[in-house]
Amino acid sequence: MDIFLKNKNFRKFTIAGWLSNAGNILFYLALMTYASRLQNYTLALSLITITEALPDLIQSISGYLADRTKNKYRVIVWLALLRFALYLLVGVLFVTNIAGWDLVLMVIGINFISDLSGMYSGGLQTPLIVDLVGKDEMAEAQGFSSGISQVITMVAQFVGSGLLLFMSYSGLAIINALTFLVAGLLFANITANVKKQQPQDQIAAVNEQNFFATITSSLKQVKRARGLLTIVLVIAMLNGLLSSVEPLISIVLAGNKGMLIGSFSFTLALINALIASGMALGSTLGTKFLKKASLFQIALLATLISSGMAGAILCKSTIAILILGVALGFAIGTASPKLTQWLVTSVDRQILSSSVGLLNTILVIAGPLMTTIFTGIAGAVGINYALSGILVLSLIVFAVTLKVMLNNTSKQTEAAEED
Repeated sequence: MDIFLKNKNFRKFTIAGWLSNAGNILFYLALMTYASRLQNYTLALSLITITEALPDLIQSISGYLADRTKNKYRVIVWLALLRFALYLLVGVLFVTNIAGWDLVLMVIGINFISDLSGMYSGGLQTPLIVDLVGKDEMAEAQGFSSGISQVITMVAQFVGSGLLLFMSYSGLAIINALTFLVAGLLFANITANVKKQQPQDQIAAVNEQNFFATITSSLKQVKRARGLLTIVLVIAMLNGLLSSVEPLISIVLAGNKGMLIGSFSFTLALINALIASGMALGSTLGTKFLKKASLFQIALLATLISSGMAGAILCKSTIAILILGVALGFAIGTASPKLTQWLVTSVDRQILSSSVGLLNTILVIAGPLMTTIFTGIAGAVGINYALSGILVLSLIVFAVTLKVMLNNTSKQTEAAEED
């Protein structure tokens, strides 16, 4: 919060991101609603979901391209204007004679191009934000930004569903376009400010290595930071466990009516909302109040909570699930910005976006992979086996994290004694 209030350029960066995110959520709901009315709506909804997820899987590539880009500020402005033009086009398409599958396929394609542009823009912004706030404040800055973004996402979903009652699909597409126009104007203003303050920033060094050399260099630097690679994998596992728990809870609730608070849909929505609220609190407050806590300590706490979460589901205790869901979300929400800050201080600036993209790719892949494994176990041999698997895996991750933390502490003590 302090950084947001005091740093004018970071504040504009953040507001631009929030606006774009809110607009995207509104349009995503509109597109999903339109597609749900098609005859083969299952295929349409699946295509939208897949194309929304694909850009997340290639963040290492978009990060690499961002590292090779000169004049990053100027490119960010043009990308925002490009997305503004794309959604204006979508708005026009919705009022033409094109309809049904032809319209949906065209809009999915445009939306996919926009998402790729957004991923590239995010990679461009990462090193610039580090320059604006400093390495030491990166966790708090990113935590506040992502925490509020999660809150905006939840609010935008309710607002979007309300707007669909009286606004057209074209109108929502144009609202989304306008959010990118405003974001582009904010980015342009930041560019002008930075040129006045730091003219040399526009000719900053860029990455000249090829893609595979960049990824190899990034991995080498991550490995040199003792324990960083392990903690990346630990947090990826935690994200995967959290992703796996949500569908398993649905299965348990469906078969145990006594666990419901009101209705099935309300209970599930309440659990998901509390987990999301915990993550938002962790990102905004956890990074500030647990600033001195090590990432290892937070990861240990998170693995214990995930074990308790699996146990609570096995015991069919809705209250325990709600409480532990908030706690697990808080721990993961606190850990993710701290992980980014550690990465920022461990790799060269020229390959920072590639490294962050690689990290995010690992984190993103873990979710669907582990969800597939545990829901597959639940379907094949039973829900209790899947939950037991989560419990055992959580304890294994806890043991590995504890061992690495103790080894690091021991080596740091030895190094201090030698000095």
